[in-house]
Amino acid sequence: MKPRRLKTSMSASKPPQEKPRKDKRRDPAVRAAPAKLARLRDAVARAEAGGGPERVAAQKARGKFTARERIHYLLDEGSFQETDLLVGSRATEFGLKDKDIPGDGVITGFGTVGGRPVCVYAQDFTVLGGSLGLAHAKKIVKIMDLALENRVPVIGLIDSGGARIQEGVDSLDGYAEIFQRNTACSGVIPQISVILGPCAGGAVYSPALTDFIFMVEGISHMFVTGPEVVKAATGEETTFDALGGPEAHAGKSGVCHFVAKSEQDCFRQVRELLSYLPQSRWERAPRLANPDPVRRATPLAEMLCELDPRRPYRIHHVIWQIADEHKFFEVQDAYARNMVIGFLRLGGDVVGVVANNPAHQAGTLTIEASGKAARFIRFLNAFNIPILTLVDVPGYLPGVHQEHGGIIRHGAKLLHAYCEATVPKISVILRKAYGGAYIAMSSKYLKGDFNFALPSAEIAVMGPAGAVEILFSRKLQEAKTPEEKAALRKTLADEYAQKFASPYQTARTGSIDEVIEPSQLRVKLARALRFLRDKRVPGSHANRGNIPL
Repeated sequence: MKPRRLKTSMSASKPPQEKPRKDKRRDPAVRAAPAKLARLRDAVARAEAGGGPERVAAQKARGKFTARERIHYLLDEGSFQETDLLVGSRATEFGLKDKDIPGDGVITGFGTVGGRPVCVYAQDFTVLGGSLGLAHAKKIVKIMDLALENRVPVIGLIDSGGARIQEGVDSLDGYAEIFQRNTACSGVIPQISVILGPCAGGAVYSPALTDFIFMVEGISHMFVTGPEVVKAATGEETTFDALGGPEAHAGKSGVCHFVAKSEQDCFRQVRELLSYLPQSRWERAPRLANPDPVRRATPLAEMLCELDPRRPYRIHHVIWQIADEHKFFEVQDAYARNMVIGFLRLGGDVVGVVANNPAHQAGTLTIEASGKAARFIRFLNAFNIPILTLVDVPGYLPGVHQEHGGIIRHGAKLLHAYCEATVPKISVILRKAYGGAYIAMSSKYLKGDFNFALPSAEIAVMGPAGAVEILFSRKLQEAKTPEEKAALRKTLADEYAQKFASPYQTARTGSIDEVIEPSQLRVKLARALRFLRDKRVPGSHANRGNIPL
């Protein structure tokens, strides 16, 4: 039997026949592809160009970045994903039909800051002055809904001439929808507004409903009515900066929380703020590795114990000693300077600080200080950030202006905020804590978790000097000479302080948990914070909005 012969390609009778190739140049589907791509690319390029080279040049001449440049500086490189790029206005009146309005004057999308997702919108002043029309508002509302549903912060870059007059009431309704979303997001996700140009009329109320407002010197302005309207209505003459510039709102009105020297500096500050904040009320603020030893001593606290109770000092020095790596991110540093608020890390965990500042108005509680602290406390409570209160308060600031301005009503905001807060609350009485102000600054019976005091603390209904004048007025009158009276007053004040204002007396009643060694202040606070990390109060999960107090 002969072996079978294997067939090879060489032995094949006929070579395989190739199929006739199709000429792709004649294929209608392929021939259409370049045209469709060209159309897409042209539409995208026109949308990304904004108002065109002339208007971009005018924006640059004002010392301002374009909307896309701002997003580039704010977000992590290459992380921005735009939404609704090709949305346009449907309005046709007053010549809008014949105008090209790329993106309807606003850029929306999402990206990351420090690797964490955020949603962002940036108004484009080169397109109809960044004015808000219906489509413009719908884009902002859509990205805010996206942020809320996905539990991430939302950042608005504001640079707008206000409502688009050509669209009439539609633009006003657009603002109403944005305000509604601001309120829905309040206390649920962090909201940040960055004012990078004009913000006037009804437009100012969206930033006012957000948690934090940034402004930049030289380019940012906020006001309900401009200088011309003010002059026509009241006869007062003013300027844009004097009426609604960063200095006015940071130091006088308290509307602005942060002021930057430049746009780059502003975006750096926004990124730093976000590093202290959780993504939403369902999360905790990010914890970082701590290179600073928790057991590090705080010698400044020892020096404080030897300081005259009436001598002023900057509370910042105490805060810096407590904080990891001596870093403190202050909020509203130019407003109500008798009260200091801000963020620090202690043992790697984020903490919100509320502190009296004896260097300004002796650290008294005022209308402005009460409102400033109360809203910050409400923010901390909404976003699961523990509260550290540093107390050195002689009382409420007396005066007709304070009483007629409503110190009773405004002071009650501070009490309400502390009573309502269910996050960990730790307080330290450094020197003075007198009267109603002692109660208001997170006292034990406002459900403070840990209330500490330094040996220098004086806790009483009123200061020893004032108490002596009331309790021993007749005895003081019996003194024969001014010298004798002064010596008697000092003796009586010292006796009163030892008997009624001593921290040891307060510790005996349980109103103070511990009188602590000053050099151990940092480690005591870190241990208390670590213990309270998993604190839960039944029924405290309900959302509470961060109303602008």
